[in-house]
Formats: sequence, structure tokens, C-alpha cells
Amino acid sequence: MVAASFVIGAAFYPYMPALVVSHWNAAGQPNGYMSRLWGVLVLPIVFLLVAIVLFILPRIDPKRKNIEKFRKYFDYFIIAFAIFFYYLYLLTLVWNVSDNFNLTSALIPALAALFYLLGFFLPHTEPNWTIGIRTPWTLSSEHVWKKTHQASGPAFKICAVFILFGVIFPSAAIWLIIVPILVVAIGLVVYSYLLYRKEGKTKHSS
Repeated sequence: MVAASFVIGAAFYPYMPALVVSHWNAAGQPNGYMSRLWGVLVLPIVFLLVAIVLFILPRIDPKRKNIEKFRKYFDYFIIAFAIFFYYLYLLTLVWNVSDNFNLTSALIPALAALFYLLGFFLPHTEPNWTIGIRTPWTLSSEHVWKKTHQASGPAFKICAVFILFGVIFPSAAIWLIIVPILVVAIGLVVYSYLLYRKEGKTKHSS
């Protein structure tokens, strides 16, 4: 898919404007531009770098044996992430060569699907330094890691539902994306801390 992104970029290149829109604001209006060459190349290059990182990090993680225990779920998520990234790239290319459409509205269903899959994937993770909800407390306790990641499953799935509502309420789409993600992220950090404190008190009392 990384290779395909370079190929599709080359195919679109002759039809792209001299200045390519590369960034949109919360309302879906363009507010950033690049030259044609960089407008076509930036996302595939980022895609390639992300792919390299995802390939290397699990192999050098001090707890890589744990990663192998849920490797198939990690691989599924990498595929889902790659499809999402490729879809985002296609949207930017099509937007620049066609009649303008609301990029945010077109992206929302894919973003919701990605977070829903994240909610499916995270509960299967085992303690490691690369993937998952890595707070000081999850990394210090296997019990806290497992409980936090079990809670993250339904939390991110609910988050995905809120994101999907952005299709129905486009004027509030950016808030339906940012707010649920922040609430879930902060909530899971706090939850892991409270679990760790509870575990410490239990050990101390015993």
C-alpha cells in the first residue's frame, strides 16, 4: 500500500494544480498549501516512515515476546491503519482535481471505523513498551495493564459512535472527534492511576 500510494500520486501528478491544498481547518476549508511536487509526495513519504517505524519498534521492544502473543491483532490494526491512511491520501488527491467537497465529512466514517477497531484491538494487548496505553502505572503492573486495556475496548468503541455522529452534524464534527478522544484518553490515564493506587493499598494491607 505504501508503494501504491507513490504510484497513485504519480498518476495524479499531471492533473494537480500548481499549488496543492494540503491542510484544511475544522470547517473543512483549505488553509494550507504546498507546491505540486511536495503536495503529492508528503503523505506517501510519511506513510513510508510510519511503516518503517511499525516494522522496527516491535522487534526491538524489550518485551517483544509479549508482542508476539497478540501479534495477529497488531497486524490487523496495521492493515486497518494503512487502509485509513491510503484513503486519506486519495481524498486529498481527489479534492485537488475535482469539484470541492467537504473533506471532513468524507473522512469521518473511516476515522470512526479506525477507532472502533482500536477498541477491538487494545484489550488483546500484553504489557510492552511500544503499543497500547503506556502510563507509568500500566507499565508497572500487569494487573493494571490488563484492567485498563479491558476498559479501553468499550471506551474507544463508544468514542467511534460519537465520531460517526459528525456525519449527521457536520458543523459540530470537529468537536465530536476531539472531545470524545480527549475524554477517553484522560479517563484511561486516571483509571490506570486509581487501579494502581488500589492495588498498592491491597498489597500494603495484606
